[in-house]
Amino acid sequence: MLSTSKFRALPFTQLTMIRKYLSSSALTLAALCLQMSCSNTTQPAETSTAAPENAAAFVDQNIQQAAAQYKVLMEKLPEGELPRTYYASTNKFQTSGSEWWTSGFYPGTLMYLYEETGDEVLLNEAKRVLKLLEKEQYNTGTHDLGFMMFGSFGHANRIEPSQEYKSILLNSAKSLASRYDPDVKAIKSWDSDNPKDYLVIIDNIMNLDLLFWATRETGDSTYHNIAVNHANTTMQHHFRPDYSSYHVVNYNADNGEVQLKRTEQGNADSSAWARGQAWGLYGYTMAYRETKDPKYLEQAKKIAEFTLDHPNLPEDKIPYWDYNAPNIPNALRDASAGAINASALLELSTFVSGEAKEKYFNAAETMLKSLSEEPYKAKAGENGGFILKHGVGHLPQNSEVDVPLTYGDHYYVEALVRYKGLKDQMN
Repeated sequence: MLSTSKFRALPFTQLTMIRKYLSSSALTLAALCLQMSCSNTTQPAETSTAAPENAAAFVDQNIQQAAAQYKVLMEKLPEGELPRTYYASTNKFQTSGSEWWTSGFYPGTLMYLYEETGDEVLLNEAKRVLKLLEKEQYNTGTHDLGFMMFGSFGHANRIEPSQEYKSILLNSAKSLASRYDPDVKAIKSWDSDNPKDYLVIIDNIMNLDLLFWATRETGDSTYHNIAVNHANTTMQHHFRPDYSSYHVVNYNADNGEVQLKRTEQGNADSSAWARGQAWGLYGYTMAYRETKDPKYLEQAKKIAEFTLDHPNLPEDKIPYWDYNAPNIPNALRDASAGAINASALLELSTFVSGEAKEKYFNAAETMLKSLSEEPYKAKAGENGGFILKHGVGHLPQNSEVDVPLTYGDHYYVEALVRYKGLKDQMN
C-alpha cells in the first residue's frame, strides 16, 4: 500500500522513530502548557507562520501546534462520542456516533499527527476511537465508508499493518460495493422513498479510494471496476462544460437515465458549491493515481483550472463557500474546501510538469500559508481544540456554519505533510 499511496500519507515513515525521540517530550510539554492556563496567566503570542522559507520548520511548527490542539480536544471529548464541530459562542461541542459520515476524520488526523511526531498519546487516542468505528464495516446504509473507514483504518493499517485492520477494510469495501447498481453504473449516495430515484452526490467520488485498495489487496477486480464505472458516470453527468459540478444527480433507478441535476448544500442548482469542487479535484486526482488513465488526469486539471482561474477566488485562495454566493465579497469562506484543495493540488502537481506543476504547487502553498494564520487558524487552546476555524458545512440548512470541521482539520494536516515531502524532494 505504501507504494501506491505515497502522496496520500507520504513517504516519511522512515523518519518516525527519529522524530519520536526528538519531538514527543516537547509536544507533551506544549500540550500540558495549553491545558494549564491559570487565571493570572496570559497566553504567549503565537509565532507567525506566514513565510515558510524553510518548509520543514514551517510544517513541523504547525504539526506541533496541531497535535497540541488535538490533545486539548481529546480531553474535552465526551466518552463514546466523536467530534463534529464546536460553537465558540456557547462553548458547546457537536458530536456524533460512529455512523455519521465524518466519524473517521478524527482518528485519521490523529494517525497523521502520530506519524509526524511519534507521540504515542495521539496513537492511543486514535486506537481508542477506532474501536468505536469497527462496527461500521458492516454498514450498507451509507456511501461514506471510504471517508469513515479508509480515512481511519486505512491510515492505521498503513502505519501499523495488521490482519485485523485489513479484514475491517475489506468488509467495509464489500459494504460499499453493495450500493453499486450495474444499470446506473454508480454507487448510490442517498436512499430515497421513491424507488425510481437513484441519488448520487459529487462527494461520493472520494470513497473510491477504498475500492481501489481492496482490488490491490485481494486481486479481485470487481472493486476496481465498480470504482472506474462510478468515476466515469460521475465525469459524464456531474460536470458542466466549464468543469463546475452539480452537487446531486438523480438517476432513474430502472435504466440509469438522468432525471434531475440539483444542489443540496450549494447556493443554487446552477452554482459551483466550493467543497463539491474540491471533492471533484481530489477525487479525480486520486483516480488518476490509481489507474493512470489520462482522462482522469485531464479531468482533474480542468477542475483545477476552474478553481484557480475563477474570478471569485480570493487572493488568499481560500474560497467562498460557493463560487456563486450572492453576497461576495462578504460571503463566508470555507476553510475546509481550502484545505481539500491544497492537499489535492499538491498531489496533482506531481503528475504534471512545467507551468502547470508550478501553478498547482504555488497555489497549494499559498493556501497552506493562509490556513496557517489568522483568521483561519485557531489560537492555542481555543476553538475547542480544533485546528481550523471558518468552515461551512450546510449553509442552506444553517447547519455547521462558520465553525471548525473535522474534515477541514484532516485535509489541512494531510496537506502539510504532503507539502513537506514535496519540498524535501525539490531540495
